[in-house]
Amino acid sequence: MIRLTKQTDYGIVLMTHLARQPGQFFNAPELATEAHLPLPMVSKILKLLARAGLLDSQRGVKGGYALARGAREISVADIISALDGPIAITECIEDSPDECSYEAHCGVRQNWQRINLAVRRALDEISLEEMARPDMQPPRPTLAGQQLVSIGHRQ
Repeated sequence: MIRLTKQTDYGIVLMTHLARQPGQFFNAPELATEAHLPLPMVSKILKLLARAGLLDSQRGVKGGYALARGAREISVADIISALDGPIAITECIEDSPDECSYEAHCGVRQNWQRINLAVRRALDEISLEEMARPDMQPPRPTLAGQQLVSIGHRQ
């Protein structure tokens, strides 16, 4: 099973909260309370997201964190990469040599790279703006650009 870390899950929750109120700054305690998340984890996540350029931080009484750019311009892949590092299904996906002792004999490395690229592209296509909508509907399956039609049903 492929799973995101708790940190990334919480990061997406926090980012969607900020996306719903663009331009407004929130401090870590406010966000932790509103999202029902532990303050130490929220503080850590906000700092990582700011360091990655996804959040602006402002000091002072009216300070806090806000999106650094529009929610439409931030992808789920951006958030995952900022909090968990490069998106990879297996360690052999990384381009660093000698990552795996089996690498020289592996017959599936190229295919894993294709799968990793497909996952990355899919996550790049989902914006924070979409994630912030409570009614986000999954895309309908397509076959060569055509919508699939269930047998016995016309659309």
